[in-house]
Amino acid sequence: MEGLVTSLNNIIWSSALVFLCLGAGLFYSVLTRFAQLRHFREMCRLLFQGNESEQGISSFQALAVSLSGRVGVGNIAGVAAAIGFGGPGAVFWMWVVAFLGASTAYAESTLGQLYKVEEDGQYRGGPAYYFERCLGQRWLAVLFALAAIVACGMFLPGVQANAVGNAVAQVFGEGTMVVTEFGEVGSNKLVALAIILMILAFIIFGGIKRIAHFTQIVVPFMAIGYIIMALIIIFLNLSQLPSVIGMIFSDAFTAQAGFGAAIGWGVRRGIYSNEAGQGTGPHAASAAEVDHPAQQGLVQAFSVYVDTLFVCSATAFMILITQQYNIQGTLEVGQFLVQNVDAGTEINSAAFTQLALFSVFGNFGPIFVGVSLFFFAFTTILAYYYIAETNTAYLNRYFKARIPLAAVKFMIMFMVAYGMVNNAGFIWTIGDIGVGLMAWINIVGILAIYFVAGPAITCLKDYEAQLKSGQPITFDPRKLGIKNATFWERRHDKANASPDNSPSKETTSSRTEPDQPR
Repeated sequence: MEGLVTSLNNIIWSSALVFLCLGAGLFYSVLTRFAQLRHFREMCRLLFQGNESEQGISSFQALAVSLSGRVGVGNIAGVAAAIGFGGPGAVFWMWVVAFLGASTAYAESTLGQLYKVEEDGQYRGGPAYYFERCLGQRWLAVLFALAAIVACGMFLPGVQANAVGNAVAQVFGEGTMVVTEFGEVGSNKLVALAIILMILAFIIFGGIKRIAHFTQIVVPFMAIGYIIMALIIIFLNLSQLPSVIGMIFSDAFTAQAGFGAAIGWGVRRGIYSNEAGQGTGPHAASAAEVDHPAQQGLVQAFSVYVDTLFVCSATAFMILITQQYNIQGTLEVGQFLVQNVDAGTEINSAAFTQLALFSVFGNFGPIFVGVSLFFFAFTTILAYYYIAETNTAYLNRYFKARIPLAAVKFMIMFMVAYGMVNNAGFIWTIGDIGVGLMAWINIVGILAIYFVAGPAITCLKDYEAQLKSGQPITFDPRKLGIKNATFWERRHDKANASPDNSPSKETTSSRTEPDQPR
């Protein structure tokens, strides 16, 4: 089984996907004239704009939900794996994919907003919706929806749970070993699993509102706390910072682990972490209540910076400054190009990060990482559930054999348990397959959308023109020649028909039945 999974992963994550991700990011960066740089101030301003409504959530809540998916195990364990297999140079390529990926995140999230629908009293959108509405290719939409359900409902939750289990074991030990169908599992892992499942069940059965309200508190708090811990370590070792930065840049092109390993692991873990181009971010972006689709696109572009340039960089600097890492590269297990810590230290885990914090903060360090991992992983699982739910709802619109949402919820809970009790290498490989499947479909799709209609670029130009004019922000897709943006068409018509042109009235009074593309 593991051999089959590894072979499939190698096919999906060939160099073709690596360069497709980088190429798509560069392509949209050029098309947007590097909006991720030009509109940085506007991104920050928009974070706290927008209002929550009965149907949608605020821009900040949408950011928190998407960040809950982006800021997860990939930021702690994923960065450690990138360094362990790709060397310090992998960090540079994580930065590159984040910078370029911010433009990809803008494009896909703007498309999510543009082609969203209102159904069952809430906003829904994502790649499946914009593939059908913009490209007119329902088969591609169905393919992505199925891939998203499989990836986010089955493949990815286990990665998050596995990392939490390993972190708990690193801090508290395995505890009493319990014989299971999956081999012996420590009792401390099982206790952590029980806690996760109880809280998870409570929240996912409460819908997007409960998820948004939970993540908007937890995600910023944990991210800021984690970055502060990293800054303390950097400050205490400030003299080493220039040499570490120099090592990251020099190793990017003359990598100890090989150039292919550095760029491959950097891009792979960068995409796993920040999700730019993966097609997950547009789901949360679509749920936001905003005045213009481009606004949420810019907010989501900023989330990539938060994820990779802030949180991932914090992890990388902690590990490299304290020298708590091994570099295995492409060598066999147990062989190292560089060995600074015990050979038995699991690379595909948070162990390097825990050791880095232990070297400065003592026993508190690993405990803090364990707590951070718990919350990061937990909120990421919530984001995965929401994505799986959205795509299930999409499929249920067209197929008589409806997929019960309860089945999706129980499937995710089962995969959390499965991931907790299995080995890290196998679980991470399964997760990579899930990320790769969605990335292939979504990136090819958003590139095709540009050549067919280019609505994301049209939206950006329209938004920039309105900002320059200083007039109140509005959006009329018909004026821009954008078809099948039926939600925004109705919203514009209602706003113009309303005596006071009140956005709040137009949104709360809109019909709840799903609209169909024309």
